[in-house]
Amino acid sequence: MARLLQPGVRRCEVGAWAMYDFANSGYTTVVITAVFSAYFVAVVAGNAAWATFAWTLALSVSYALVMLAAPLVGAWADAHASKKRLLWLTTLGCVGFTAALYFAAPGALVLAIAALILSNYFFGTGENLIAAFLPELARPRALGRVSGWGWSLGYVGGLVSLGASLAYISQAQAHGQGAANFVPVTMLITAAIFLLASMPTLLMLRERATPQPERTARSAWAQVRHTLGHLERLPDLRRFLICTVLYQAGIQAVITLAAIYASQVFRFDTQQTIQLVLVVNITAALGAFAFGHVQDRIGHVRSIALTLVGWIAMVLLAWAAPDERMFWVAANLAGLCMGASQSAGRAMVGLLAPPAQQAEFFGLWGLAVKLASILGPLTYGAASWITHGDHRQSLLITGSYFVAGLWALRGVQAPRGHRAARRFAHV
Repeated sequence: MARLLQPGVRRCEVGAWAMYDFANSGYTTVVITAVFSAYFVAVVAGNAAWATFAWTLALSVSYALVMLAAPLVGAWADAHASKKRLLWLTTLGCVGFTAALYFAAPGALVLAIAALILSNYFFGTGENLIAAFLPELARPRALGRVSGWGWSLGYVGGLVSLGASLAYISQAQAHGQGAANFVPVTMLITAAIFLLASMPTLLMLRERATPQPERTARSAWAQVRHTLGHLERLPDLRRFLICTVLYQAGIQAVITLAAIYASQVFRFDTQQTIQLVLVVNITAALGAFAFGHVQDRIGHVRSIALTLVGWIAMVLLAWAAPDERMFWVAANLAGLCMGASQSAGRAMVGLLAPPAQQAEFFGLWGLAVKLASILGPLTYGAASWITHGDHRQSLLITGSYFVAGLWALRGVQAPRGHRAARRFAHV
């Protein structure tokens, strides 16, 4: 394993880095995907006609905040060698506002939206920061594998948080409690697991970057503008960032609306939805782990193209599914593709980003992902509103982003992009 890691990196530190994927996956799995999303639409917003659109709009606001701040945060972290310090801050912020969702009672729309926006903002910013450590840990030829280890462990973390929530929900339902009683408690469970599981990362992960005093907070935006202005010197990275916006728009729509789709189209209750997401997380973990190895063998571009073909097939299956059985097949195909494409995308950026500006370029990647997180769910939410709640049609419309992403991927050459990143002059 030592030949896969950068000099001086120990295996236990890579494990500590991967544990952050374990820790923060509970947030997306329980809050965004499986439990709180459907609860927000059905209970907090009272199944109003605008409820799904309100959910996607709240998430879009948080993603817009991350998108605006990501390059600045990344540039500041590079200037001060402060990725670790900022990671502490974002972790505590996400944990605290996730716990605040405990107070999201029926009708408490403003509180629920505020806590959702802030918790998701801290989550997204922390996601960019932890990704920026990857090239410091793994050699270029092993970025896919190490990224895959993190993503696969992340899905295990999602399973743990979701399993703990399911255990509590089953007990609460046995005592006759409703969603308004047990869903808030799952927010506390999720926050506690996130905090505990992130401790190995926060205590063991080393900050290897050296401060760059000439890059002060005041010059951070100037550096970002310089980077954006010189992206023509990194054509493969620029094209891949465009591709990322497109295909991630589809992925983010699936992540944020899976529980809503299952409950509105197939009438899944909370327990059925959690069971579905539990199984999908296992599939996603296998996809992330397996494709991490495949990606380093067949190439980053081919791996991502293969997963996008799988996403297109998933959308068609879910759209045409006459009953739950075909929907289960589509959901597990989504899990396989999700683990593979998320891991592959992160490794691709690590390969194409200039070594001296890793945090900044991962901030740009975060900007692309968060822009996609606005486009995809908002497209779905608007489509469901316009079509008077036709979720099948909304899914098909949103699925067109995967086709566009596959088209944009054409022409990206990873080896050429990696050479260009090495030549990219830092000013």
